[in-house]
Amino acid sequence: MEWKIIHIAETDSTNRWLRDNQQPATDIQQPIVVWADYQTAGRGQGTNSWESERGQNLLFSMLFQPRNIPVRRQFTISMAISLAIVDALGQQIGDVSIKWPNDIYWRNAKIAGILIEHRLQGSVIRDSIIGVGLNVNQRQFRSDAPNPVSLWQIHGKLTDRASLLNDILQRFTYYINHDDLRRQYLSLLYRRKGFHPYCDSEGAFMGELVDVEDDGHLLLQKEDGRQCRYAFKEVQFII
Repeated sequence: MEWKIIHIAETDSTNRWLRDNQQPATDIQQPIVVWADYQTAGRGQGTNSWESERGQNLLFSMLFQPRNIPVRRQFTISMAISLAIVDALGQQIGDVSIKWPNDIYWRNAKIAGILIEHRLQGSVIRDSIIGVGLNVNQRQFRSDAPNPVSLWQIHGKLTDRASLLNDILQRFTYYINHDDLRRQYLSLLYRRKGFHPYCDSEGAFMGELVDVEDDGHLLLQKEDGRQCRYAFKEVQFII
């Protein structure tokens, strides 16, 4: 998979830039990625915002057309981009994991977030936009985000953002076509072993990760033996 790479100085959101400037045809001949030095309205899931100093971090969005991925298996794309980022970061640092569904963590701190938007056509995905915010060279965070961390804060070295982007794109191309995707995703999950604190509609509890289903639902076992199934936002990690 050869990517068309576009670098821009500033935009409100790289996801929105792709939607507005690269309207896909019926068949996308070449997947596109746009990365920006600065976003004025970068966002995460829901109403979450993303703090990033100008020119310090890797802010990008990918537009591509999945091949033969039905809507019911759209979580495949989330797993593939999560694994690609963990794999690329693993060349520089250890202790990287995936906090379900697709936040990237170093130990107990968040180093990257992912926002995926699909357009559907019948029972298949017509095209996907994958937005990523990855903390690279930022030295200090000033927002009220609870636990951000950057590569520079971990290893004290500047990282070339363009090279890191290329590493991630190459790994995504590999993982999106990989047969053993789910097993590898499960093996890299944050809190994949033992009981840890969570909170759901019933309140705080200690839970153990059991599985992530093909459609992305999380299965946790509570200390009383009950297994509970959660969609995104239905359970909170207490960190």
